[in-house]
Formats: sequence, C-alpha cells, structure tokens
Amino acid sequence: MKALDQQADDFNSSIHFDSRMYRQDIKGSMAHAAMLAAKGIIGQDDADQIVAGLEAILQDIERGKLPIDLTAEDIHMFVEAELTKRIGDVGKRLHTARSRNDQVAVDIRLYLKEEAAEIIGLLRQLLEAIVTQAKAHKLTIMPGYTHLQRAQPITFAHHLLAYGMMFTRDISRIEDAVKRMNFSPLGSCALSGTTYDTDRQMTAKALGFDGICMNSIDGVSDRDFCVELLSAFATVMMHLSRFSEEVILWASWEFKFIELDDSYTTGSSIMPQKKNPDIAELVRGKTGRVYGDLMAMLTVLKGIPLAYNKDMQEDKESIFDAVDTVKQCLTVFTPMLATMKALPENMLTAAQKGFINATDLADYLTKKGIPFRTAYKQVGQIVAYCIEKNTVLEALTLEEYQSFHPMFEKDVFAAIDLQNCVQSRISAGGTNQISVEEQIKFIENKI
Repeated sequence: MKALDQQADDFNSSIHFDSRMYRQDIKGSMAHAAMLAAKGIIGQDDADQIVAGLEAILQDIERGKLPIDLTAEDIHMFVEAELTKRIGDVGKRLHTARSRNDQVAVDIRLYLKEEAAEIIGLLRQLLEAIVTQAKAHKLTIMPGYTHLQRAQPITFAHHLLAYGMMFTRDISRIEDAVKRMNFSPLGSCALSGTTYDTDRQMTAKALGFDGICMNSIDGVSDRDFCVELLSAFATVMMHLSRFSEEVILWASWEFKFIELDDSYTTGSSIMPQKKNPDIAELVRGKTGRVYGDLMAMLTVLKGIPLAYNKDMQEDKESIFDAVDTVKQCLTVFTPMLATMKALPENMLTAAQKGFINATDLADYLTKKGIPFRTAYKQVGQIVAYCIEKNTVLEALTLEEYQSFHPMFEKDVFAAIDLQNCVQSRISAGGTNQISVEEQIKFIENKI
C-alpha cells in the first residue's frame, strides 16, 4: 500500500485545530482504560500504567513541557503515540474496543459541555451588568420606539431589561442543548459496537454523562448537538448585535442618550472630535461570522450518509470558531455596558419633544367618556398645533387645551406628566416601577 501523498496527508490532518481537545481526549482515554480493566479485557496493571502515563502526558502538556506535534494526524494519534513511546506496548492496549470515530465523538461532547458552561457563566455576568444598570435607572425616562420613531414613554431600566429577558432565554436554550448532548457515544466503536463485553454505562458515568447513545450508528454520526449549540450561539450573537446597534445609536450625537467609557471606544486618525463605538461595531460585525458557522455546519451535514464520514471533520472549526467568537464578544461587551454612563436629561428631552404622551392624552379624554377614536383625532390636532407653535404638550396652557375640547381640566397636566405616564402603566410586564422591580427579581433568580 502506497504512503499517503504529503499534501494529501496535510489536507487529511486535523491536529492543527483538534489539538485543543487534548484534555478531553486524555480524560476519555482514562475512563476507557479503567473500564477495560474492570471488565477483565486488559489487566489491572496495564490499566494502571496507561492511566499513569496519560496523567503524566496531561501534566506535561499543561506545563508546557510537551509541545503537541503538529505533524501528527490528529490529537488522538498524538496522545496514543506519546503514550506508547513512554510505556511501550502496554500503551497499544488502550485502543481496544473503541475507534477514533467514537473517540472524537466523545471528545467534542466533553469539550462543548465545558465551553457551554463557560458561555453560560459569561451570560450571567452580562445579566448582572444589565441588572445593575437597570437598578440605577428605574425612574429614568426615555422614549420607547416603534419603527425607530418615538412612540411611548418608558424607563431606561425597562428597555435594558428587555435585553435581560433575551439573554435569560439564551441561557435556557444552551442548557437545553447540553441536556440532549449529554449522552456518551464512547463504546459505539467504528459504527456497530464491539465483540468485547464492555460497560458503556461505566464510562458514561465516569465522564459525567447522563447515559449512553442508544444506537451505535447514531453515536458516531450524530452532530445534532453541534447544530443546536451553534443555533443557540447565533441567537446570542443576534441579541448582542441588536443591543450593539442601540448602543451605537445612543452614543451618537443625534441621540446622545449614553456616553461610553474611553476604554471601550477609539478615536479617529484625522478627526480629533470622534469617539467611535468600535467594540459595539465589532460585536455587530462578528454576528455574521457565527451565522456563517451555523450555515457551514448545516451544509456539511446535509448530505452525509450513515455512519461516520470524513466530512464530519469539518464540524470542529465551525463550532470552535463560534465558541471563541461568542466568548470574546461577551468578554468585552459586558464591561463596556457596565461602564456605560446614561445621560437622563437628554433622554427626557427626547421624550418630551417626541409627543410620546399623546396616547395618555387620548386616554384622558376617553376616561371622560369620549370615544377613543374621537379622542385620538382630537389629540392629533393638538399635536399638530404644538408642532406649528414649536412647543410640547406639557407647555400648553389650560385655556389652549380647552380651545380644543371643554372636557379638559387642570388634572390634564398630571395625566401627561411623563413620570406619571410611566407609572400609570400598571399591567404586568410594563414600564412602571413595581413591574420593573419584578422583572429585576426574575432575572436575578435566573442568575
């Protein structure tokens, strides 16, 4: 049999990206060796030598004493070759009753479990930053928008907490995906199992899985968990991107609702007045990258027959890139948000100039017995009058109001006071302070 062409060998190799799973590969091998000894497939002395050898390899890699050989085909072959080099032929017994197909499948599940837990931790830190900002701005009035047009008065806290709800769902989505992923494929071997009397439940328990993949073909060919996690990560990025877009708008001179800390902005090379929200823009841009990772995974998997095919080696770079990108974005976005300074006066001015209490003015007339559609039309005329006079609803006199309708009385000014407008929205989930505090408690419980 001819040796593989060097270029083909390089093309076939995955060590340059799957080497990051060395810890999971060694952990899985230790559990496998212990099971082989427990079932009498290999001797206990052999198993002890294998486990000790693997522990030494792990320590040497972690301490930088053992560089990973990038000429090896993959991380599995590197570890096995190093083990055999250290303990001789005993190391060759390790691969009894398993295949690289189930080995890589267990490695990537173990790896993604750890990374998912880390991302969930980063999302909780982001939620803490959101809650801290929300607590400081429960009474900070700002305009709420639809179609990017000023619509109704809300509080800054209420707006921030909407993102908090998104990120709590993201945590739930990732946790759900991990639950379905948390079954061990180890022992599925190449695709049909093995003639050895193994104990797959033992290795599953040792590695922290909830059970085993019940079908050996599915065990080595399933990458649904990669798709699910990528979908969850893409959704995280979509939420970060929407949040970034608002941060970018809010930080602009046209809005000026917030000021970003200098640590998370950059200047222009030629315009000294500029303070660019580069971090938020990069997060927004990197969202497309994670979307691409998801589409790449779906495309790779769409036409693969059962069971394992080399195409599936392409799963790792996509999922690894998404993991790295999400972690990187969360790591910089959270402190950017935590150090962000709100500018309440500018928010209030925008709210007043947007006539966003017009609905409350219409409700005022409705509560006096006037049909809503009639009140709606009447208030539209009042708003047009204000625009013509370059004024706002709060600045009109009672006489001016009564010139439009005699039902207006002194209490109209309390009805259109923006703080009152906010606090009068008493329905669950609304923008009044009691509701906002309930939303904060909900998120804190999730954290």
